[in-house]
Amino acid sequence: MPEQLDDHPATGLEAPHQLIPIHAVCLDIDDTLVDFTTSARRALARMIGRDDMWPTWQRMTEEHVKKVVAGEMDSDSMRLARTKAFMAGLGTVLDDESVLKLECRRHADMTGAWQLFDDVVPCLDWLRAAGLKVAAVTNASGPQQRAKLHSLGIARFFDTVVIAGELGVAKPDPVIFQTACRQLRVSACETLHVGDRLDTDAVGAQDAGLHGVWLHRRGPQPPGDTGVHVIETLSDLPALIVSEYLTPAATGPAGVPGQRGPDPVSGAGGAWSTISGRCHEQ
Repeated sequence: MPEQLDDHPATGLEAPHQLIPIHAVCLDIDDTLVDFTTSARRALARMIGRDDMWPTWQRMTEEHVKKVVAGEMDSDSMRLARTKAFMAGLGTVLDDESVLKLECRRHADMTGAWQLFDDVVPCLDWLRAAGLKVAAVTNASGPQQRAKLHSLGIARFFDTVVIAGELGVAKPDPVIFQTACRQLRVSACETLHVGDRLDTDAVGAQDAGLHGVWLHRRGPQPPGDTGVHVIETLSDLPALIVSEYLTPAATGPAGVPGQRGPDPVSGAGGAWSTISGRCHEQ
């Protein structure tokens, strides 16, 4: 009896990798685009004369920012309340005027030292050239983030900016990711989100239906299986996108890098109200 042949003989070639179409990329701001921790930590150390209280400052900041996101206080009041409570924890009770002066100096030190990571502008240039829409999605409390993007010269890259303090919800709440997608006019399944926090950014985005990417710039090595893509620099993002995703062709008004609608960074609120403005008044 002749040997029965397989109806589908092996060819030695694997099936081609199926790429997933994406049309937009969302990016966190602090410690993803801007080296926020370095400038903020140095400013805090100059304010108190020591560098061991950064974890406490971070914890207190997160607690106070939640109040801004919840609409319980504005950004300026939050910064003053946070600094006053922090100094009280160190055993220094200050009146409101002293706190304002101290916080103004700290804020000026921090904002004057903001810097982009070296990989940011080349990555943003590539994303726009690939025809992708780009959004900034941040858990910060208010308009300081818009000012930051402007002062560092990258506001022009973004089609929209979604700020937790303005929206009333913060990452990893699905609403903030879905809001970014709605403003970009793309679906969640065709949107990538990149950020420096595994749970808040990458996993949160993935739970909201986006594709999550963890930007692991510093710290210990990540666990073996994070459930999301992991990169160590934004220089790795184009290679990840090319290997795993399909990008739109950069043709037509929506796909030509450099063509923009109304400036999303300025927002609808007009003039900014920041604590730095109050510093000049005091």
